[in-house]
Amino acid sequence: MSFGQVTVIPVNGHGPEDVVVDDQGHVYTGVDDGRILRVTADGKRIDVLGDTGGRPLGLEFYGDDLLICDAKAGLLTMPLAGGSVTTLATAAAGLDFVFCNNAAVAKDGTVYFTDSSRLFGIENWRDDLIEQTGGGRLLRRTPDGKIDQLADGLQFANGVALPPDESYVAVAETGACRVARVWLTGDRAGTRDVLVDDLWGYPDNISTGSDGLIWITVASPKVPALSLVRKLPAPLRARVRALPTALQPAPARECGVRGVTPDGKQVHELRGEIDGFHVLVGVRERAGTLYFGSLEDNAIAVTTV
Repeated sequence: MSFGQVTVIPVNGHGPEDVVVDDQGHVYTGVDDGRILRVTADGKRIDVLGDTGGRPLGLEFYGDDLLICDAKAGLLTMPLAGGSVTTLATAAAGLDFVFCNNAAVAKDGTVYFTDSSRLFGIENWRDDLIEQTGGGRLLRRTPDGKIDQLADGLQFANGVALPPDESYVAVAETGACRVARVWLTGDRAGTRDVLVDDLWGYPDNISTGSDGLIWITVASPKVPALSLVRKLPAPLRARVRALPTALQPAPARECGVRGVTPDGKQVHELRGEIDGFHVLVGVRERAGTLYFGSLEDNAIAVTTV
């Protein structure tokens, strides 16, 4: 199904990558100069709540704070009313974070979050997709501050979501075009399988909606040139990586979102081009309204299911 009417709301900054929405319809997002913004439902007022000093990506509500995955600064919090940043973590399981990306927060305050790559930071995210390093990690921070590693070997670990019963944690593998599932409870606790496989494009952030569905962004269709580059010998792949960004395999303008049940069955899919908006990487569903973030535009977008 194609997108219906989409409202594109300009924000005062580039790349509002993720979005969360409060009870008043305010949208919180982070832009690439480090600022955290709060946008009113009508888009007429934008407040600057603070600055991480890095590159904020995934956002979650965390009590009276905003939890922030910052690709450069690590796992952070900031008061919802605005203020200074508190650093929760910059390393886990003996490794510094290279690319802290996205998170989900359980009812008891446990945070599940991703470190996308062992080798490539946000400035070189294309390199990890080309090399398929399999160095992505899924991590867990308990309320007492302890962090452990739940999964390793992920192909560009990205979005994170919990189903309503919190029986597993879902994690998008952008480089593999799938959403993996790590079981937390029951006989399968500690094991990993696949929730959604063979997506038509590259998943980014994911989230659990008020409808109980897990919403998956698809930032771009699969890029044939990327598949070809991946098959090249290492020296030739390195040459492609050294090319100017404009000459490397690039995302297309088509994008989409998919809503699936906790057992992975598709309920909704919106797909197509949105005028003035592309590289859709953030999604939140609230009472039938979808809110989108973008990696490349200076706007967020809103539509209905």
